[in-house]
Amino acid sequence: MSKLLLLVVVGGVAVGAYNYSNGRDVFSLPGTSARALKNTVRDTVSSTVREARAEVKEHASVGVHTAVNRAEEAVGSAALTSKIKAKMALDDLVKASDINVDTDGSTVTLTGTVTSKDEQRRAVRIATETAGVTKVVNHLKTR
Repeated sequence: MSKLLLLVVVGGVAVGAYNYSNGRDVFSLPGTSARALKNTVRDTVSSTVREARAEVKEHASVGVHTAVNRAEEAVGSAALTSKIKAKMALDDLVKASDINVDTDGSTVTLTGTVTSKDEQRRAVRIATETAGVTKVVNHLKTR
């Protein structure tokens, strides 16, 4: 038992002497200096910051793309609605001011009141023949 205690004391003195001769803290184990710990913490924090920055960029990018897509859809729908209303305004049979045109993507819904079945058919035909329209929902009523 005394040999084991002597071995521990000699080992401790040896580590202390080694650290002292290398300018380190006397009781630190090799590889556990404050500088090494500081470098490990710095590297870990830097890595975490890089990962968080990349994640934020990715989320922001997705949000921007979503907003751009929604804006493009809204502009596209408004342009399609405007085209149909302009065609109706130029048509002699259709009274465009009595017809509401709602566009959702490429689907157009016509609502309002028309004076005849011919006017109703013509309004539906104008909407159907407009480029970009894939479906026309007819909710027009005849007086």
